[in-house]
Amino acid sequence: MNTIVIDIETKNTFFDVGMDNFNDLEVSLIGIYSYGQNRYFSFEEHQIKEAGEMIKNSSLIVGFSINRFDIPVLKKHYDFDLFSIPRFDLLDEIEMKLGRRISLNKLAKINLGTEKTHHSLEAPILYKDGKIDELKDYCLNDVKITKDLYDLAKKQGHLLVPIKGTDESEKMPFDFTNLALLY
Repeated sequence: MNTIVIDIETKNTFFDVGMDNFNDLEVSLIGIYSYGQNRYFSFEEHQIKEAGEMIKNSSLIVGFSINRFDIPVLKKHYDFDLFSIPRFDLLDEIEMKLGRRISLNKLAKINLGTEKTHHSLEAPILYKDGKIDELKDYCLNDVKITKDLYDLAKKQGHLLVPIKGTDESEKMPFDFTNLALLY
């Protein structure tokens, strides 16, 4: 089996379709890193089924806010239950333990010394402007950041999470005991 890291981009936003109208969001791009193949993949909207095969055959889906965004948006495209595949959502783990959410960019800055290339609301604009290569680079950069954060958390057992309104951060421990069975 294969662990993957996933991120999606959409052609539109909740501003366009209304809050929580996941079925009205349209996928423009799916970015995936496959640990089994040690390779990044990007799937455009006409390749959603191909991405689905990779997702369906994964042993673990890693992401950032995938339980609240990526998986609900993708589920209408597949005839299998995406929620039945084990998932590790970095944002959910942080929110469950610390009681607050944090942006991927802030986590990347404090833990990796890097930043996202774009803001998520820019993705539909890149798509509409036909800047598909830039959209792919942005999406795969987010996949790389998420992968690097996941790898770092596994290696050291924690990530640093900034404390809002201060220059301080706290260690957020991660428990990967249950995930060991999936590798």
